[in-house]
Amino acid sequence: MKIYSTGLLILLFSFMACNQTNTNAEGISYFFDAQGGSDDNIGISEDQAFASLEKANSLELKAGDRLLFKSGTSYYGQLKPKGGGSNGQPVIIGKYGGDLKPVLHGEGLYLSTVHIYNMNYVEVHDLEITNTGVERQNRRRGVIVEAENFGVAKHIVLDNLYIHDVNGSLVKSKGGGSAILWQNHGEELKTKFDSLIIQNCHLQNCTRNGINSRGYTNRTNWYPSTNVVIRNNLLEGIPGDGIVPIGTDGAIIEHNVMRDCPDILSHKEAAAGIWPWSADNTLIQFNEVAGHKAKWDGQGFDSDWNCLNTVIQYNYSHDNYGGFLLVCNNGGNYDTPANIGTFNTIVRYNISVNDGIRPYETERRGPFSPVMHISGPVELTIIHHNIFIFPAKTKAEINKTFIQMDNWGGPWPQKTLLSNNVIALSEHLQMFYGESKHTVAVANEFNQAKLNLKQQEEFPDWAADYEEGYDKEYVKILTDVFFMDNAEMTRKLKNMMN
Repeated sequence: MKIYSTGLLILLFSFMACNQTNTNAEGISYFFDAQGGSDDNIGISEDQAFASLEKANSLELKAGDRLLFKSGTSYYGQLKPKGGGSNGQPVIIGKYGGDLKPVLHGEGLYLSTVHIYNMNYVEVHDLEITNTGVERQNRRRGVIVEAENFGVAKHIVLDNLYIHDVNGSLVKSKGGGSAILWQNHGEELKTKFDSLIIQNCHLQNCTRNGINSRGYTNRTNWYPSTNVVIRNNLLEGIPGDGIVPIGTDGAIIEHNVMRDCPDILSHKEAAAGIWPWSADNTLIQFNEVAGHKAKWDGQGFDSDWNCLNTVIQYNYSHDNYGGFLLVCNNGGNYDTPANIGTFNTIVRYNISVNDGIRPYETERRGPFSPVMHISGPVELTIIHHNIFIFPAKTKAEINKTFIQMDNWGGPWPQKTLLSNNVIALSEHLQMFYGESKHTVAVANEFNQAKLNLKQQEEFPDWAADYEEGYDKEYVKILTDVFFMDNAEMTRKLKNMMN
């Protein structure tokens, strides 16, 4: 058996990536040059550029207007623009005059270096952003996109941003910190985002999280954001949660890479790679999560509580301390408006390699790192046509569990199907179903001497339609490509992209 380079597998998962931007038909271009400009200038030509973020914040932007910062220049403070665009004529915030990104430094003096507040039709492109304070601070971000008592905030785009060195808190309960936060709220007027796009961004050395969110989560006050797309982003040096949509319906999380997560969270902190919370119909596909090291959880992917109809497909998970997958729900408030349950999670066509390798004991539960952890009142979890590959554990004390079921303060999982998966093992792994109900395995391929997985011949009635939309051709490509040598893989991928 051969395990090949991440780069080639990333190529497989990214060949369908796309970009989306708008261009302005009309409007005023305002130029900024921190070195050669002046706020006493008129600002509408390169040789009469403004100089400061304070001047940028004073402008009332209208449809088609542009805030353009000179390539390679640096600015200090917070950018918090006013106004907004219109359909087909968004406000553009970006650069001019070269390839280098202008740099905006918050210096830890603001909770965010860029704050997009109550704006419609605005796009932010091609900026470098930092927010480093003397010490870590609760709720410190690189970028905040916020809508409050606003109604529907339409067409917000963050594109090709380099956000790095944001030293927010490492403690989630204190607000944490992150590279990007989006937040919709308001008691006077329900507020949501429609068409929020975060794409092509590089997030590096930001704590605690990468891209996280806030929204309406109680089902009696449900007002989810729609058309949320997070794609083609690179997250490096992020120790906590990578990408977490909250209070959304139909969010798409695709073609993102999270890797090289530092092991700096405390044993009290739970975190994972990509996962929805209180979100419906989330599609998570063509992503890679590698090297997540959170001391609790630490999986590549998760379908969390109060979520309906999550699909996790075509992803590559490897070398994550906590395993490949978490599906969970809190039994303490289950079947209330705050938590209607976690139902109908589909996990298919993924590759998991060398997951569940935490090399030390957790303070919560000792040597705990099952490949898949299914916990609490979750129902109808379908795990099919995935590839699992497990080299031998490097230490004898590393947890050797394939599936661990738990109850998390309430009912146990119900109706879990494991079918048509390829499970390649180098040593024996254990199974623990506990008091879960209707846990069924059918037609999986594995060495029975290395996995005590009892199978039945027929699918249960509740899983009769699980293969609806089953992508036989892509599964064949996925399987074939993974086991090719490098030259064969390269040729195959080129043919696929042509």
